[in-house]
Amino acid sequence: MNQEKLNKIRVFVAKHKDADLHSLLLKKSPFPEVSMQELVQQIKGRKVAEKKFPFLNQENIIFPPNLNLEQASSQDTADFKKQFFKGKKFVDLTCGFGIDAYFLSQNFEEITLIEQNTELLDIVKHNWEVLGRKANFINQKLEDFLKNNKEHFDLIYLDPARRDNHNRKVFLLEDLSPNIIEIQEQLSDISPEILIKLSPLIDIQHLVSSLKNIYKIWIIAVKNEVKEVLVYLKKTENQPEISCINLQSSEPEFHFNLDDEKHCQSEFSTPKKYIYIPNNPVLKSGAFNLVSEKFGLKKLHQNTHIYTSEEKIAHFPGRIFETEEINSKAIKKGEQFNIITKNFPLKPEEIKKKYKIKDGGNQYLIAVKSLSGNHFLVGKLLD
Repeated sequence: MNQEKLNKIRVFVAKHKDADLHSLLLKKSPFPEVSMQELVQQIKGRKVAEKKFPFLNQENIIFPPNLNLEQASSQDTADFKKQFFKGKKFVDLTCGFGIDAYFLSQNFEEITLIEQNTELLDIVKHNWEVLGRKANFINQKLEDFLKNNKEHFDLIYLDPARRDNHNRKVFLLEDLSPNIIEIQEQLSDISPEILIKLSPLIDIQHLVSSLKNIYKIWIIAVKNEVKEVLVYLKKTENQPEISCINLQSSEPEFHFNLDDEKHCQSEFSTPKKYIYIPNNPVLKSGAFNLVSEKFGLKKLHQNTHIYTSEEKIAHFPGRIFETEEINSKAIKKGEQFNIITKNFPLKPEEIKKKYKIKDGGNQYLIAVKSLSGNHFLVGKLLD
């Protein structure tokens, strides 16, 4: 498509960025060679880019279908990854929309991108040209590339497909495509370092028991929503380090070795003045006893992953509340609370209904279970 036509499409997309897309789909495309569905997809893509990958929210960038946009990493998580890797030759075996590849490859000289979807790879190639980046684009199945490849790389990156042939989500390593367990040796033959992006729902213990040579695991969240688990494979004799990261927050990173948790024990207490709720990456890591020991905090219950202390501690990877315990009879009808429940018989909606209280406001009502029983705590979130 020539530049004049691209400019006209760009003007159309910009003009209709706030239009009702359902109504727009009922209209005829003003461009014979481009359907209205394709035009609407560009409008949708630009809206996604504004929040998810703003570096692509610029002229002449082309966006793929929704599924590819959903599966692509965000700019925040992709940009985070690049700081740890550099070398001469980089290959992404599952390029997709190329967000991770764009950032990860910035510290490499030669870049190879593998993608079996021809149309998607054409879009990536076009966008990289717009962005002034060069790469070797190969339209091939990963398996075929590995079978014929003679090159050696400093880093391999891949993001296995997490859906089966019936488009159902899968979570076990052996169900992913490709099967990482089966091809790990093959990957290790052509690179000393392998980086794998996995679902936030992957079980960490299953991961560690299934893969060899895990050097490090990152559990990455954005605003406390875990987005991905990143596994770095590199020959090592040590237990893997696990790093819990909460991007777009002021919370500190939390790092530990897998053996650390095995050698720790929690102490328990009823709720004291300060209550600590770890962020979701820390909870995902399963380092429940380590949090207690490392920060000198008491846990409320074996199954209540909330901690407490009489004196406030600093630099905690999560939220800190200053609270006091109240009798449930002291909860007044119509009061406004942000409700948190942990290992408690009633859910937030049930508490709202039973005590006739409303959502919101600056106060928190924390309903928890300790070894001594159930508690209602009222307090405020500290900065």
